[in-house]
Amino acid sequence: MDALKFYIDGRWTDPVGPATRLPVENPATQATFAHIHLGSARDVDRAVQAARRAFDSDSRSCVEERLAWLHTIIAGFKRRLPELARTMTLEMGAPITFATERQATVALYHFEEAARVLASYRFEAPHGKGIVRREPIGVCGLITPWNWPLNQVASKVAPALAAGCTIVLKPSELAPLSALLFAQVLHEAGLPAGVFNLVNGDGPTVGEAIAAHPDVDMVSFTGSTTAGIRVATLAARTVKRVAQELGGKSANIILADADLERSVVAGVHACYTNAGQNCQSPTRMLVPHAARDAALVAAQGALSSIRLGDPLDSTTTMGPLASRLQQEKVQSLIQAGIDEGATLVAGGLGMPDNLDRGYYVRPTIFADVKPGMRIAREEIFGPVLSIMGYSDEEEVIAMANDTPFGLAAFVQSRDPQRARDVANRLRAGRVYLNGAAFDRSLPFGGYKQSGNGREFGIFGFEEYLEVKALVGFPD
Repeated sequence: MDALKFYIDGRWTDPVGPATRLPVENPATQATFAHIHLGSARDVDRAVQAARRAFDSDSRSCVEERLAWLHTIIAGFKRRLPELARTMTLEMGAPITFATERQATVALYHFEEAARVLASYRFEAPHGKGIVRREPIGVCGLITPWNWPLNQVASKVAPALAAGCTIVLKPSELAPLSALLFAQVLHEAGLPAGVFNLVNGDGPTVGEAIAAHPDVDMVSFTGSTTAGIRVATLAARTVKRVAQELGGKSANIILADADLERSVVAGVHACYTNAGQNCQSPTRMLVPHAARDAALVAAQGALSSIRLGDPLDSTTTMGPLASRLQQEKVQSLIQAGIDEGATLVAGGLGMPDNLDRGYYVRPTIFADVKPGMRIAREEIFGPVLSIMGYSDEEEVIAMANDTPFGLAAFVQSRDPQRARDVANRLRAGRVYLNGAAFDRSLPFGGYKQSGNGREFGIFGFEEYLEVKALVGFPD
């Protein structure tokens, strides 16, 4: 499955000069099953110049033309959805059922939502004694992570295309193959040359070249807060727009009137979705002190339905972590939880039973976690849940907000108004009530060190538009 070319200016092309071949590893078997080339700043420059040339005409394309492209991409994506899902399973370990029903399908939703928004969007409207006009921002550098490879690509590419922008994409080098298949879908859709470009590479080389490039008008980045700070620093030199979705440490507040067992079981499974490799995972479960013992029983019971194993097996519900580095990080934080005195309820160090290879981690639950512990403050990005006790609503709100992050939060209560009152006081970009489902139309993004800007729906669409005032022009 070697994929050694980049997609630049409407064609598959070799790197500019000698390039490093990077192995792509299957995290379930630890075997190399493909290679990619790592690009350079020269490759980024070629892609940016192609996007810059294409922008002049693409920015003036009509809504009907862009809608036709989106619908063709949607059809092509649907045809290749099983192949896209299987590729993600191989490259980052998502169980095949989850990769099909969630990873790939949710990515498709972003194109459907972008088409819905574009079909009714007003790019001009009278305002005061003039007109407010919205125009595509220009060349967009998109830098995406490995944990939801296609979802994060689609959540950026779809609105950028719909807005009339041109694109240079750098997918994660850990999970690059699904993005290359996706590029084939876009190529087959007949996009004009230069509208979409893809350069593989690592963050310090290709990612930084995109962020710093003077002909890139906007950078949209999803990844760690540390890397986001670096992207923003480089982008500031040319005062380009930066939109970022960074880390999270979401609190799951179970209020005293909630259905405790149901809330705890749902909270455990939400924490372990995608093997815990989610920015918005509810990794801090906050329960009343009086409910501690009952919560631990319910949490342990939730583990019985988890099936760890071969991610290509349709019955597997949890696969490996995406890499050795991620496995080692999660193991070190489990050790920190033990060392700092948290109560280990389930899981712990080492490989799961009956698995002797792959980057697996035992689904782990800690209780009696204190706010200052590392497992309560750091983003673990693995299947590790911290259960913390509280006395009253004032304390639990303060605990939930006691984090440098603010991507998401969760509230469980039988009283929607009570939950709403709590949600209004949480410093987070999204608050989910009683296990509410994903909604592709509502904005997604964070407060504080979880980033800036928003994705999804009309809010994500408008990130790719500039605002122009036409003063003194009658409507």
